[in-house]
Amino acid sequence: MDIANPSEEHLMLREMVRDWTNEYVEPQAFEHDKHERFNLELLRSMGELGLLGISAPEKYGGAGLDATACTIVHEELSASDPGFALAYLAHSMLFVNNLAYNGTEAQKVRILPKVCSGEWIGAMAMSEPDAGTDVLGLSTTAVQQDDGTWVINGRKMWITNGCIDDKGTPADVVWVYAKTGTDERGRVQMSTFLVEAGMPGYSVGQKIFDKTGMRASNTAELVFDNCIVPADNIVGSPGESLIHMMGNLELERLTLAAMALGIARRSLDEMNKYATERTAFKSQIRDFGQMQRYIGESWAKYRAMRAYIYDTANNLTIGTAGQRLDSDGVKLFATTAAKEIADAAMQVMGGYGYVAEYHVERLWRDSKLLEIGGGTLESHQKNITRDLFKDSEAINR
Repeated sequence: MDIANPSEEHLMLREMVRDWTNEYVEPQAFEHDKHERFNLELLRSMGELGLLGISAPEKYGGAGLDATACTIVHEELSASDPGFALAYLAHSMLFVNNLAYNGTEAQKVRILPKVCSGEWIGAMAMSEPDAGTDVLGLSTTAVQQDDGTWVINGRKMWITNGCIDDKGTPADVVWVYAKTGTDERGRVQMSTFLVEAGMPGYSVGQKIFDKTGMRASNTAELVFDNCIVPADNIVGSPGESLIHMMGNLELERLTLAAMALGIARRSLDEMNKYATERTAFKSQIRDFGQMQRYIGESWAKYRAMRAYIYDTANNLTIGTAGQRLDSDGVKLFATTAAKEIADAAMQVMGGYGYVAEYHVERLWRDSKLLEIGGGTLESHQKNITRDLFKDSEAINR
C-alpha cells in the first residue's frame, strides 16, 4: 500500500488536484508572489471542485473527506504555490472545518453552504499584536449586553485572509476568539464568535506588506471596535474556545506539515533536474560528491517526511483531540526539513537558485513561516516533551 494514497479515492483526488494545480495555480504563482497579490477568484473557484469544504459533511455542501484527503490537497497546492495554499488552509481548515465540527446546527445550515461554495471567504482570528502562542494572554474581550448581543473590542494580528483584496475589504466571516470573563475557579474564560462582514465595528486595520514569504496570501490586522455580534453568533457556550481550538489545531498542524512536504518535493525535483542539466568541468554536476550529498540527504528527508505525515494523517480522526503528540511531531520535523531541502536546492542551483525565476528561492522564503505559524517550533518541543512525560509508553508502541 502507498501510505500517501491509501485508497483509489485518495489517488484520484491527488491526480485531480495535481492536474488542476498545474493548469491554474502554477501559471499565476510567480506574479502573485512578486506583487504580493492574493488570487481571490482562483480560491473561490475551488468551490466548484468541492475542495473548499473538503472535510465538511456533504449535507452542508462539503465533500466529507478525511484527514488524508486534506493532507493530499495541501501537499499538491504547496508544490506549486505555498502562499496560495496558505490562504486555502485558512479558509478550509481554520474556518470551514472549525465550523463544521464545533458550530451549532443553525450556524452550519446558514453559513457552511456559503463557505463551501466560495461565495464567502473565511478566516480565523486568534493572534494579537502582543499575544500569539500564549492563548490565555489574549486581550480581545466580548461582553454580553442586556439584549443578548455581544460587544467585541480588540485587535487581531497576522490574520491570513483577514482582508481579501488591496482595498481593505474584510473577510466575509471570521472565527474570533475573545475573553468573556473568568470561571468559578478564576481561570480566563475564552469564547468563540462568528463575526461577519457588515457587522458594526468590524474592519481591517491594515494589510501587512513586505513579508519574507507567503506573499500570495493576504495577511491583515483586524479591528473590533465595539463590534456588535448577535447572540446566535457565539459558538457553543461561553468558555468553550479551548475545546474548539485543541481538536482543530491537530488538523491545522498536520496540513501545515503537508505544505512543507509540497515545498520539499518541488525543491527536490528542481535541484535534481538542474544537477542533470548543468555541467561543470565537462561533467554533470550531479557527479560531484558535494552535489550528491545535497540531493541524497534531501531525498532521505523528503521520504521520512512523507512517511511520518501520511502515517499521522491515516490515524487522525477529524474533530477529535488526543493526537497532539504526532500532529506536533510532524510539524516540528517537516517544517524544518522543508526549509533545509529548499536551502539545499538553492545551493545546488547556485545563482539560478537565488533568483525568483527558478522557484526555489520563493519556496525557501515561504518555508520559514511554517516554523512559526500554527504553533512555533518551541511550542511543539514543549508539547512533545510534556506528552511523553504523561505517556512514556508511546516511545515503545
